[in-house]
Amino acid sequence: MNAALAAFAEGPENYDFAVHHAGVAAEHLLKAYLAGIHPALVVDGRHFDSLLHATGLGSHAAPLTKVRTIGLVEAHERVLKLLPRKIPIDKKALEPLADARNGVAHSAIHDSTQAEAVFTICLRLADPVLAELQADPVSYWGPYLVLHDKLVDEQVRQERVAAEALLVKARSLFEQRFEHMPRKERDVVLAAITSKPMITMEREAPKQCPACGSQGWVAGEVNVQGSAGHEGAYLLPYGFYCAACDLDVDSQLISHLGDLDEVVLLDDDPYDYLGDEPPVDEDFHRGR
Repeated sequence: MNAALAAFAEGPENYDFAVHHAGVAAEHLLKAYLAGIHPALVVDGRHFDSLLHATGLGSHAAPLTKVRTIGLVEAHERVLKLLPRKIPIDKKALEPLADARNGVAHSAIHDSTQAEAVFTICLRLADPVLAELQADPVSYWGPYLVLHDKLVDEQVRQERVAAEALLVKARSLFEQRFEHMPRKERDVVLAAITSKPMITMEREAPKQCPACGSQGWVAGEVNVQGSAGHEGAYLLPYGFYCAACDLDVDSQLISHLGDLDEVVLLDDDPYDYLGDEPPVDEDFHRGR
């Protein structure tokens, strides 16, 4: 990571080197977390020799140099599943970093105007992983800790401004649409247009709109938590949309708008998401 930050500090002529190394550093950091849990989590599950090495059976496999591991996107996906509320970068938000890394590596092409945004994604992805690894941030970032802090702070500031702008625009639109309507008529119209989600992900749930107070919908991915036999299904919101005022919030801004990013406990059967049958109660099954 230090090589990436050093190149970034040199200016635009070194941005290609910087974004490539930032992507590689992020990938290695994610893999370090996964490998710390078990080496099998970083190998390509379709490659049996790699699985043999990861499970301590390398004597039956091809040389270790032939091991195949996952890439940045899949490593991020796996860590996101293991640390669902600690990683602030979802799959969509990761795209600029992945695109920049792959663009330089495979075709020597990247958008230099996005270098700062790419770096900020990398830094915000790295921080919670470093915390999980109990790594000292001062040692990890070294002389670039101040640069790290400034990039992250500036990104947060920009996001807060953008979130406030969304609220102002949505409130204005709501007034234009409904201010002239009698209250009863407005309530009927709002009930009709907000009754179903207009945003689609793995799962959606109703949520009060922070701009106009109508019913909007959060959408995201479902994470199953709890001990065996006592699991619960939880919605992890990554987006929000309100049909009444057109407030449309993505994963980058959702944490800046009240409680929109709070986890939602669902009534769903968690086994619908696990793909497994629920555990059998042997006492009940045998009539005891």
